[in-house]
Amino acid sequence: MNTAIDMSSDELCQRIQADPHILSPALPLLVRWADYDQTEDFLAYAAEHIRQVATADAVAVLRPVAGNWSTLAQADLDIAPPEELLADALDQDQPLTRHDWSVSPLTPDAAAGKQILLAVHRSALSLPQLAGLAALLSHGCTQLAARYQRQRRIRRLETILQISHQWNQTRQTEPLLVQMAEAATKLLGADRASIFLWDRAHKTLVGRPALGVEGGELRIPDDKGVVGHVVQTGEPQRVDRQQAEQQIDRQVDQQLGYATENILCVPLVGASGARFGAFEMLNKQKGEFTDEDQEGLIELAAHAATALETTHELEQLVLANRRLIDEAADAVQMIGDSPPIEALRSTIRRVADTDLAILLLGENGTGKEVAARLIHYLSPHRAQPFVAVNCAAIPETLLESELFGHEKGAFTDARDTRIGKFELAASGTLFLDEIGDLSLGGQSKLLRALEEKVVVRVGGSKPIPTNTRIIAATNQDLAQMVAEKKFREDLYFRLNVVTLELPPLRDRGDDILLLAEHFVADFCRQAGRKPFTLTAAARKRLRGHAWPGNIRELRNLVERIVYLTNGDKIDADQLEFIISPRASAAMQLPDDTSLNDATIGFQQQFIRRAIERSGGNMSAAATRLGLHRSNLYRKMRQLGMEDH
Repeated sequence: MNTAIDMSSDELCQRIQADPHILSPALPLLVRWADYDQTEDFLAYAAEHIRQVATADAVAVLRPVAGNWSTLAQADLDIAPPEELLADALDQDQPLTRHDWSVSPLTPDAAAGKQILLAVHRSALSLPQLAGLAALLSHGCTQLAARYQRQRRIRRLETILQISHQWNQTRQTEPLLVQMAEAATKLLGADRASIFLWDRAHKTLVGRPALGVEGGELRIPDDKGVVGHVVQTGEPQRVDRQQAEQQIDRQVDQQLGYATENILCVPLVGASGARFGAFEMLNKQKGEFTDEDQEGLIELAAHAATALETTHELEQLVLANRRLIDEAADAVQMIGDSPPIEALRSTIRRVADTDLAILLLGENGTGKEVAARLIHYLSPHRAQPFVAVNCAAIPETLLESELFGHEKGAFTDARDTRIGKFELAASGTLFLDEIGDLSLGGQSKLLRALEEKVVVRVGGSKPIPTNTRIIAATNQDLAQMVAEKKFREDLYFRLNVVTLELPPLRDRGDDILLLAEHFVADFCRQAGRKPFTLTAAARKRLRGHAWPGNIRELRNLVERIVYLTNGDKIDADQLEFIISPRASAAMQLPDDTSLNDATIGFQQQFIRRAIERSGGNMSAAATRLGLHRSNLYRKMRQLGMEDH
């Protein structure tokens, strides 16, 4: 009771104190409103209760509607109160009595303000007492309306939270905008909704979704119409049907083929406080947009702004990640057009889309890791990690920790939990290089992980599922190792689902020159020098070298040339200072080299080595070769070697 009285106005308390013998029986009106969900039900109870308290013949609660009087509640009402009396009481805002009728406006804090009147017929109440009853009734209506508003707000907030939760699950802007428009129209009972995003650079507002417009997108100047005003000022705006003709841009209506009758529009404000768009509702289905609608749309717009910013940031991250992946994929090139490389490239394209385990075979330096990366970037796993492991570099004692990870405290040096290579490569590709150097114990542990598709960290007990694709590589003859019991047969068959053999560089013909030119361009760019050209003799020298170190040897050769030589051209004699003398002495030529070319190549090499051993002294070199100095120069010209 005290709480209810505390919530009433001072005037209410004064009136109760002034007429306790009359008003005390009516005090239940202070609290009985809490028993009702609808104002109409409370007024029906109140009318009958007041009739009994006031010993009146009839009671009515009325409200003016469009020039007439609507009865909200009544008790034993046979005849209507005089309309003139009702109008006078309303105009004068005070209790009046006339012709057995007494009328009092409800106090201003009632839900409907001064537009409700309490009328009693043939009652012994004085006008102050009637005003007291009206105050009690007003109090109940006010509290009931406030509770109703709170409940509506709670329901609206719950709905908005559900909506925002759905929005936060959407990771693309276009579907998100459609979801926002649909949710807003349903929540606020509107016909249409659009979200306008501000393209400041072009001073344009881009509205989506825009029904009836090709592409579902509407573009308007950012300083025109209601939306432009809201974006520029940051203030919400409502346009009712009476204001529509003056404030609504009918050109947009014509473009949309739509008739806008009323509008509610609020700004979209980001976390930084900057406006980046507007949320617009069109055509309230019942009546006009209200303060409550505006409040609801502001709350909805706040969640929409957060979701849009998050989605935009996510899209930017995805775009950046995709860009990085594309750049990484572009950097992985299998250069060459020789038949062995074309065949290898074709096979890689066929197997990349599968999840089959692949075994890469080939000599050291033939580009097995490049082939593995190419398979990865051509596969559905390209957006996931590519993790390379050199099995030959992992000590037996650390193998499990490297591959499967360990928990903190699993062993002496395990100060923190560590994720293993299998987990790092989750949903991606794990490249196991030098698989032939893995110990038999390591092979057993690897086989178990491949067969069960789960790993367990060292010191842990929780199985961790893994769907990693495995690509293994080796320069050893695994089949022979299996026969010699140096490699597990079951692991060999597990890895050897698809076998790709990379050809040695000496069997790739002119690919040597293509690779050399690629490395020249790459290293010259890194060194900040203009790319040089290779003379015909230098190209022939490269073509004739055996390349025991394959592509790795060629790459290292070009890198040394770039950083150790000057000039715009590189000749064959400059290569001799860099190519391994041992490799030069044991010169190997491709099988298709003619005897004449082999002879010329040998003579060139022999002369260069003599000059090198003579420290560049041509006379001493000629003596070493058993020639006169002039004859040496003539022989070098015949062999296509530049004079020294």
